[in-house]
Amino acid sequence: MSWEDNIRRVTPYVPGEQPRVTGRLIKLNTNECPYPPSPEVSRILREMPPGDMRLYPDPEAVELKDALSEVYGVPRERIFVGVGSDDVLSMAFMTFFHGSLPVLFPDVTYSFYEVWAELHGVPCRKVPLDGGLNIDVSDYEGPCGGIVFPNPNAPTGIYMGLENVEVLVGSHPDCVVICDEAYIDFGGESALPLTEKYDNLLVVQTMSKSRAMAGMRVGWAFGNEKLIKYLNDVRNSFNSYTLNRAAILCGAAAVRDRDTLEKNTGMIIKTRERTSGALREMGFAMTDSLTNFLFCGREGVSAEPLFRALREEGIFVRYFPGERTGERLRVTVGTDGQMDVLLDFLRGYAG
Repeated sequence: MSWEDNIRRVTPYVPGEQPRVTGRLIKLNTNECPYPPSPEVSRILREMPPGDMRLYPDPEAVELKDALSEVYGVPRERIFVGVGSDDVLSMAFMTFFHGSLPVLFPDVTYSFYEVWAELHGVPCRKVPLDGGLNIDVSDYEGPCGGIVFPNPNAPTGIYMGLENVEVLVGSHPDCVVICDEAYIDFGGESALPLTEKYDNLLVVQTMSKSRAMAGMRVGWAFGNEKLIKYLNDVRNSFNSYTLNRAAILCGAAAVRDRDTLEKNTGMIIKTRERTSGALREMGFAMTDSLTNFLFCGREGVSAEPLFRALREEGIFVRYFPGERTGERLRVTVGTDGQMDVLLDFLRGYAG
């Protein structure tokens, strides 16, 4: 017998490539914001006394929760924070999905869901999107152990209206429904108000996209006070000190700075619409994105060779092999200048 016989083996999540190259590089593969975060973040990092790092952070992250409470109008007791929304979602899988029935999520979606299900021993079932890559709520009828979905979805970029979110939540009162809103600031309406009506809904958001703080790792969830208590019980049994001191302070400042949020998202939305129009003129088809990325492809132009050709030019986008995704690329919306370089390359490549 070997020590390896007792090892838990999982198929890990594969993140977007973080290239370490010199020279020209246009990075449009991981949906990062192309603009800086709030100026207050830089100020806090400059002024933070080095001696503060010798102390443990506040395990309750009160300053961050207070900022979220002020901006979103939600009592602190209904807010959970973690190291990016990935940490929040993993804790939610660990906390809420312990039944024998499968947890449901779309077949084309954030691939970490399946990884967490395997890691935490959660039975799951992938529900196919319809022919237009939309979530059909009628496919989620019947008993299940929980539901999780991004809204807008990734990598499709498609937003599902709140009336359908409410159908999912209201028709499954006996399990927790998680609405992952990583991209909600780029379009659509948050399901946050529904947490007042339904005690089984958890709404998860992040600073990685619209607030330009992917490197800081700050995420949170809104939900019923009882849901949040259960999450905190599991977190405190796992790691009480999840967010570091800098993340708490910078996160609070970024939440309060609505002007920078609106400025950055406004520029990204404007560039997204301009770029999607130019791509359509070149014959590319794409979903109607309400995110900071485009999911696009062109008939007669194979996605994988195009992905490799772009990479050779120093333009990094995301390619997802598979029957339903293999003929499209996911392209993060960068600056106008970055998108112009991409468009010029595509005009020469695709004609």
